[in-house]
Amino acid sequence: MIARDEAALLDPVEREPILARTLEWAAINSGTANLPGVTAMAERLADAFAALPGEVSLVDPAPVEKIAVDGKARDVEHGRHLVLSVRPQAARRVLLTGHMDTVYPADHPFQTTDWLDADTLHGPGTADMKGGLSLMLEGLLAYESSAPTLGYDVMINSDEETSSLSSSALIAQLARGKLAALTYEPALPGGVMARARHGSGNFAAVVTGRSAHAGRNPEDGRNALVAAADLAQRLHRARRDGLTVNPARIEGGSPNNSVPDLAILHFNIRPRGPEDLNEAQALIAAAVADVAAEHEVSIHLHGSFARPPKPISPATEGLFALVSQAAADLGEPMTWKDTGGVCDGNNIAACAVPVIDTMGACGGAIHSPDEFLLASSLDARARLTALVLHRLDRQGLSR
Repeated sequence: MIARDEAALLDPVEREPILARTLEWAAINSGTANLPGVTAMAERLADAFAALPGEVSLVDPAPVEKIAVDGKARDVEHGRHLVLSVRPQAARRVLLTGHMDTVYPADHPFQTTDWLDADTLHGPGTADMKGGLSLMLEGLLAYESSAPTLGYDVMINSDEETSSLSSSALIAQLARGKLAALTYEPALPGGVMARARHGSGNFAAVVTGRSAHAGRNPEDGRNALVAAADLAQRLHRARRDGLTVNPARIEGGSPNNSVPDLAILHFNIRPRGPEDLNEAQALIAAAVADVAAEHEVSIHLHGSFARPPKPISPATEGLFALVSQAAADLGEPMTWKDTGGVCDGNNIAACAVPVIDTMGACGGAIHSPDEFLLASSLDARARLTALVLHRLDRQGLSR
C-alpha cells in the first residue's frame, strides 16, 4: 500500500542519526526547574531544527505564579520555548509539538543512559521525550524531500511536565486555524496510542484561620489545619467514575501550643469529559464555601483546569483513520485506548484542532528511574511522521 513516491521519501530514514541525537540530548539534564539545563537543551534543539527550512526562534515564557509555604503567590521561572515556522503562507498548515523538559531535577540520581539489551535504552527522558523530539525531526527532514506544500509550525516547550502554564497561550496561538496537530508524547505501554484523555486541574486552597493559645483560649481560635483536612475529606469523598480527586499535600500548621491560622491544601482533579468538568467546578466551589462557613475561616483558591478534557471529535476520527492506515501500510498496525493521563494534546484539542498526541517513541516506565526507550521505534515512528505529513499534504483530512 506504499506508493512509489512515498517509498522514495521513507527509504532514506535510518535509525543511527535519530539514536545519536537521542543519546546526546538525554545526557543533558533538562528538569523543568533546572534553568541552565533547559537553556542548554533549547540551544541544542535550535541548532538541530535549523536544518529545516523556516525560521527558528526562542520565545520567552509567560509569567506563572505558585503558592509558597507562607500562602503567598511567588513567581516561577521557566525556560524559553522553541518555535519553528515553515511555509507560514501555505493555505494548509499543521502543528507539531513536543517538550524539552523532563521530570528529573538537576540533583536526581538518574542522570545517565545504559543499554538493557540490544533494543532497550534505559535513561532519563529517553522516551519522554528526547527520543520523540529526535524522531520528529527526522520525519520532518524526510517529508521535506517530497516537494512539500504543507506548511507547519513546530513548538517545543520547556514546561509541559508542570502543566504548560507558561506556554499554554503560545500553544493556543499556534494551534489556531491548523488542519491537524501531532504531539510527540511516548506511546502508551505496548505501543498503544491514546484516544480520549481526561482533563486535569491543579489547585492550592489557602486556608486562613485565627491563632489562639491551645490551652488558655482555644475556643477563640479558628483551626486552619482542621479546615484544610475537612476540605480534603469532602473532595476525596466526591470522587466517582469519570471524576478522580486526589488531595495530595497539606502545608502549614503551628507549634503544638498554638491553634494554627494557616494551612494550604494542594489537590488534583481529573474530569473525564466536559460534563464532568462542569460538575468538578461546582463541586470545588461548594466544598470551599461550606468549609469556610462551617469552620469560620477564609479560603482563597489558586489554580485552574489547565488541561481541559480531550473528547474525540469527527475531525479527530478522520485523523485517527489516516494515521492508522499509514501505520498499517508501514507494517506497524496500531491499537488505541482512552487514558487518564494529560498532555499538550488536551490544550490543542480545546482549540478545535484534531490531534494525535502519542506520535513519539515506544518505551515505558516514564517518570521513574526505570524509564526506557525501544530504539527500534525511532526509525519506525520517524517514517510514520513523514508518511502522515505526506498524505495530509496530498489527500487532506476527511472531516
